[in-house]
Amino acid sequence: MKLVSFLIKTPVGRFIRAGALHRQTMVDLNMAYASLLAEEKEGQPYRLANATVPSTMLELLEGGPTALGAARRAFEYAVTRGDSVRGPKDEVVVYPYQEADPHAAAGKSDGVRLVAPLPNPTSLRDFIAFEDHIAATSKKRGQPIPPEWYKAPVYYKGNHRTIIGPDEDLHWPLQTTKLDYELELACVIGRKGLDISERDAPAYIAGYTIMNDFSARDIQFQEMACRLGPAKGKDFATAIGPCLVTPDEIGDLNALKMLARVNGEVWSEGCFGSIHWSFSQMIAHVSRGEMLYPGDLFGSGTVGGGCGLEMDRYLNPGDVVELEIQPIGVLRTRVVKK
Repeated sequence: MKLVSFLIKTPVGRFIRAGALHRQTMVDLNMAYASLLAEEKEGQPYRLANATVPSTMLELLEGGPTALGAARRAFEYAVTRGDSVRGPKDEVVVYPYQEADPHAAAGKSDGVRLVAPLPNPTSLRDFIAFEDHIAATSKKRGQPIPPEWYKAPVYYKGNHRTIIGPDEDLHWPLQTTKLDYELELACVIGRKGLDISERDAPAYIAGYTIMNDFSARDIQFQEMACRLGPAKGKDFATAIGPCLVTPDEIGDLNALKMLARVNGEVWSEGCFGSIHWSFSQMIAHVSRGEMLYPGDLFGSGTVGGGCGLEMDRYLNPGDVVELEIQPIGVLRTRVVKK
């Protein structure tokens, strides 16, 4: 499934709900499951649906494989019924979905729109797992790759409360003069676990999404000169989306092509298969003596050539950054300055 979170306006307020994409439509998974239960003559379809297929993505992930299995059943039920499916009290289950116009102002839709597939991850760890990238950045500093990098996957903990989603504006941060994008794949943990082996690690991945670890390079390097961080140089925003693709939808993870465009011009191209540290190795390393939780977000780090830093080329106000990894889609962000 291509799992999404979407914002919907109702007479009693705005709500973010978990859904799944199907062609030009979007299925509300919680309401689809309530509809299915009502058809099966369950006496309390809403109560059972809320417990089994919760309406928000984090709660859905916290339900583990059982909840995702029920969500898949609800999705298949809704897809089979098509436009005729309605909730137990005639609620909307299937919404029309159209990819955002890259030339339109971001975040201005009055209807249903996608937000970050996991708007509130429980934590954010971003790795530096591509050898080509650390080699290039080390060379810029006139240094070799630190030998410690080859001993274990290295990561920093980012601000998991500054997540932005697809087609959402990024406001120019911190008076930086070197705003950069970073082309990454990310995985989301779907099960609680401790001391997970590399062999068992894939079963803990709920899905994959695109990640843009925006960086204010001048501020980042000023901070890291003190041998700590990064902090403010990255904490202002991390974009993820447009959807969270379950592992069964991706045949060969290593074959995924990674692309970055700025204002339609290709700036970066790479392949996920060039990664040195796998997600399984990351999961095994982090979970050693430390509990992982559903909703934890792991970024792969930047693919070789996947950022402006490697080219001494940075973003400007008004730029539109598009990161593309199929079959996940395109993660688009417009940089704005007040």
